[in-house]
Amino acid sequence: MAEISSAPATPRPPVVAPRPPISAPPSQFHSPSLSRSPLLTTPNNEPAAGTKTPRTSRTPRFITPLGSPLRKAIHLTKLDPQDAWLPITESRNGNAYYAAFHTLSSGIGVQALVLPVAFTILGWTWGIICLTLAFIWQLYTLSLLVRLHESTETGMRYSRYLQLFSFTFGEKLGNLLALFPIMYLSGGTCVALIIIGGSTSKLFFEIVCGATCTASKLTSAEWYLVFTCAAVLLSQLPNLNSIAGVSLIGAITAIAYCTLIWAISVAEGRLDGVSYNPVRAKTDIAEVFGVLNSLGIIAFAFRGHNLILEIQATMPSDEKHPSHVPMWRGVKIAYSLIAMCLFPLAIGGYWAYGHMIPANGGMLTALYQFHGRDTSQFLLGMTSLFVIINAVSSFQLYGMPMFDDMESKYTTRMNKPCPWWLRSGFRAMFGFGVFFVAVAIPFLGSLAGLIGGIALPVTLAYPCFMWLKIKKPKQYSQMWWLNWGLGLLGMALSGILIAAGLYVVIDTGVEVSFFKPQ
Repeated sequence: MAEISSAPATPRPPVVAPRPPISAPPSQFHSPSLSRSPLLTTPNNEPAAGTKTPRTSRTPRFITPLGSPLRKAIHLTKLDPQDAWLPITESRNGNAYYAAFHTLSSGIGVQALVLPVAFTILGWTWGIICLTLAFIWQLYTLSLLVRLHESTETGMRYSRYLQLFSFTFGEKLGNLLALFPIMYLSGGTCVALIIIGGSTSKLFFEIVCGATCTASKLTSAEWYLVFTCAAVLLSQLPNLNSIAGVSLIGAITAIAYCTLIWAISVAEGRLDGVSYNPVRAKTDIAEVFGVLNSLGIIAFAFRGHNLILEIQATMPSDEKHPSHVPMWRGVKIAYSLIAMCLFPLAIGGYWAYGHMIPANGGMLTALYQFHGRDTSQFLLGMTSLFVIINAVSSFQLYGMPMFDDMESKYTTRMNKPCPWWLRSGFRAMFGFGVFFVAVAIPFLGSLAGLIGGIALPVTLAYPCFMWLKIKKPKQYSQMWWLNWGLGLLGMALSGILIAAGLYVVIDTGVEVSFFKPQ
């Protein structure tokens, strides 16, 4: 910049050479010391007395309305410096394929195997209608989360579900309303995966070993431990992008075992004495709560919304290439495949087993119970193996928010990244912690309806309220009515489903067996 000197007695219009644009790395654009830069202030020479110093703008030319596109691009790079140290945001080179792998692996799992149980109460018509409406509803709220991930107004990327919720409604409400469901969906799902993976490992060993096998058999708790050791070993991969290959394998195996289970069940034909009449309870109250519990089972079949922002956080983003474009492309691919698995599984399973479908375990238990002897042992073994691989893969995805939370406490306190040995210790501690819970509460699968009610706001209600708060659609517009209606309906359903789940557990009873895994 040219220095500003005192004007002569008879001033002439000065010829000022155009100033070159100021260039700086993006990190300096938001530096709080920018206004105190020597390039933007006059030298220390004092002006002569009685003279007027021309007013010089302290704003560089590139921060002008004409520079707003550049400013928006700069805003989108404004990140928390600690993000580079945490496993979810450590790597930001993801793409639509990675998003599809993660979304598919997290969005489909063994919870879908109990869908025919809901049909035994709802019947054919209402079962299909409720499943279709729930699928459309959760896909809509997922699209809201994808669009809310980054804000061109604040220049922030909200890389975690709890972070977005706390920004929208405040930290107190975030801890009160969202912390427990989100942590439960991560930690509780990992507990369920250990139970399912360990139990299926035991079945796989029995199928491979055969009836005449003389090898010593492990107990259920020991199989839980074997599965946990494999999951903890795989969890040492550093960040979310590094497990894209694991998620791909998990997605393939999920599609494979879902297809095998419903295809074998349909190929074997309907069981003798199958009835499709909805199961009626003894009292009207019990029947109402049974219907609501079935809705909770359907809600429980759709999971993964608590991971969508984390998955999108692994992608690069700027104004020309915002992350929501490849993310939504990956989501559409993933949910097309999810629909191709869930609907045949629910409809084909209910057609094959009707009201005889086991309430605990659903399709997988029915396959072994009714077709264990007349079905190829190779197919049964492959199905079991696919379930185990998918459970190990899903464990990595659902455990990642917990790993991220534990490491963030260290990085916030110490202001440096976790050393490798501490990161490994955190993940081992979490893995064996949920193993202890799985051994202590092996009947967790019997609470599917109750769990669905607890998790329902995260999937169906909170995204609508966050959209209203952040985007502020025009009052009484179509989007305003739609999001208010879905949000309030989701919260009401959550409360009713929790009550219904508790009633069904108390009324029908749950075989409680603490520290006695079957």
